[in-house]
Amino acid sequence: MVSFSTLLKDVRSCRHCLAHLPHEPRPVVQIHPDAKILIAGQAPGRKVHESGIPFNDASGERLREWLGIDREKFYNPKLVAILPMGFCFPGTGKGGDLPPRPECAKLWRERLLAQLQQVELTLVIGKYAQDYHLGGARLSVTDQVRAWQQCWPSIVPLPHPSPRNNIWLRRNSWFESELVPELRKRVSELI
Repeated sequence: MVSFSTLLKDVRSCRHCLAHLPHEPRPVVQIHPDAKILIAGQAPGRKVHESGIPFNDASGERLREWLGIDREKFYNPKLVAILPMGFCFPGTGKGGDLPPRPECAKLWRERLLAQLQQVELTLVIGKYAQDYHLGGARLSVTDQVRAWQQCWPSIVPLPHPSPRNNIWLRRNSWFESELVPELRKRVSELI
């Protein structure tokens, strides 16, 4: 069995998708075997690709607000693991960022998840992460998030915290009035 440090080094130096990306691969993950919370997102955006820091953008600000934690705790890998479905920025299409490249999940996901034996809360953000972590339920993101209590308190489906989702948040005001306060309490218990 490969050590955690070797596995992480291999992930960070992965070039598997080079031919499919519009830029040099730059896998962005945050992981440590002691993490209590796992954030399973989609894929890094352009700003995250440039900085190499997960959720280092407006989406991250909103996500940290939903969780009720500051940057210091959020970026402590011994507290929070961040493992998107695709580790590199996939590029941009007509409607925004392209879907995460599927190769990351096939190559790395199970081996990395096996390292996270202390995780007590998994946040699944967006359709790709929800389909993977919730058994391919194939529900819409709205329906999956609306049914958040079905997996509580170990798994919480979330919409993407992107500013592009402001309309969704306005249409689904129950999310910030009902789910977010409970999520903050749960996160506070763990960290």
